[in-house]
Amino acid sequence: MVPILERILLGFSRAPADAAVGHLAADWRVAMARLLVDYPDLRRQIAGRRVVDFGCGEGHHAVAMAREGAREVLGVDIDADLLARGREAALAAGVADRVRFVTEVRAADMGGHDLLVSLNSMEHFGAPRAALEQMLGLLRPGGRLLISFDPTWYSPWGGHMHFFTSVPWVHLLFPESTVMKVRARFRDDGATRYAEVPGGLNRMSVARFERIMDDPRLELLDLRLVGIRNISLFGRIPVLRELLVPRVVCTAALRGAAAEARELRAGA
Repeated sequence: MVPILERILLGFSRAPADAAVGHLAADWRVAMARLLVDYPDLRRQIAGRRVVDFGCGEGHHAVAMAREGAREVLGVDIDADLLARGREAALAAGVADRVRFVTEVRAADMGGHDLLVSLNSMEHFGAPRAALEQMLGLLRPGGRLLISFDPTWYSPWGGHMHFFTSVPWVHLLFPESTVMKVRARFRDDGATRYAEVPGGLNRMSVARFERIMDDPRLELLDLRLVGIRNISLFGRIPVLRELLVPRVVCTAALRGAAAEARELRAGA
C-alpha cells in the first residue's frame, strides 16, 4: 500500500518530457550567452587571460571562453564522462589546443590563473568550503572569482525536483524520504537522499553561501541576490530572501587585488 504522502505527491507529479530532463548548455554559443547574463563584461575579463571553469560539466562554458578570447582555459569536474564530451566539443569548436579538461588539478596548475568561473556548481559540491579552497589555490595573486548558481536550497525549486513535479518547495513541504521514493519512479539511479542524486545537493542557502564567502583572504566586489521574477527587493527582506531568491551572482577578488578590481570596474 502506498503511504498517503506518496499518493498526494504522485498526484502532483508527471513523467518528465525528454526536452525537460537536461539543463546543460547545448553548445558554446548558448553557453556564452548564459554566462553574459550574469557577467555582461565577461569578454573583457577573459581577454588574453588564463581562466578556470570549476565544475565545468560538459565543458561548453570552457569552450565558449576559449572561443571568446581567453588565452587558455582549464575545465575541472569530477565526472570523467562529461569531460570526454567537453574534449569533443573543444575539438569541434577549434580550441582543443587552448582548453584542457581534468578531474584533478596538478601542482603545476595552482596559483597561475587570472580568473575562475563557477556556474551552477556551488549547490552541488559535497564539501563547498574545500571546493572554495581549491578555487583560491588555482588563482594567482590578484585573481578574481566569479561564482553564480541556482536554485538556492530554500527557493521554490531548491530540491531540483521540478523535472517530475510542479509543486514548489516540494523538498520543504514533504519529508525527504517521500520525495525520494516518488522520484525513484522517474529516475532509477538509486538515490535515496538529496546528497546522493547525480551531482549531489548540499542544501546551499543564501546565508550559507555568504558564510562560506566571508573569508579574510577575499574582497567581495559584488553580490547580487536575484529574486523571483528578478525582483531585487526580495533579497533585502530577512527570511523571505531565502524563500524568494533562487539565484546568487557573486564576484570576489583575493586580498591585494583591490586596485586591479577597481581599475576593471572603472573601465567597464
